[in-house]
Amino acid sequence: MTFSKRALVAALMTVAVAVTLPVLLAASGEKVKQVSPEFVCMVNKKHYNSPQIAVNVDGRTYYACCDPCVKQLQENPASRTAVDPVSGKTVDKATSAVGIDKDGNVYFFENPENLRKFRGTAKEANTATP
Repeated sequence: MTFSKRALVAALMTVAVAVTLPVLLAASGEKVKQVSPEFVCMVNKKHYNSPQIAVNVDGRTYYACCDPCVKQLQENPASRTAVDPVSGKTVDKATSAVGIDKDGNVYFFENPENLRKFRGTAKEANTATP
């Protein structure tokens, strides 16, 4: 069986993209660690080294970094929810498992198991062999 140079290059490029694309897509979950929600502003989704302002709404505690974020949590119900990147379900930030990645991106999960799954998906993709 003979291949033209052009067909061989195209086949190799296709394989390279098929192998590396899942790794790149899963990179956002790489090294996600669970953190205490009190160190996260739940409005701007940033992790801080000190505890944030506790905001109680309907018996649940959310956290904000500043007065405008406090107001947002108090007045806008949408600011108190997020979409779990594993299940796709809408979760309440006050009861969610909170994770951050090495770039400081904050994620809200339905439960700690989904956080582990998210971490595992990235790990499996990063260790995949061609």
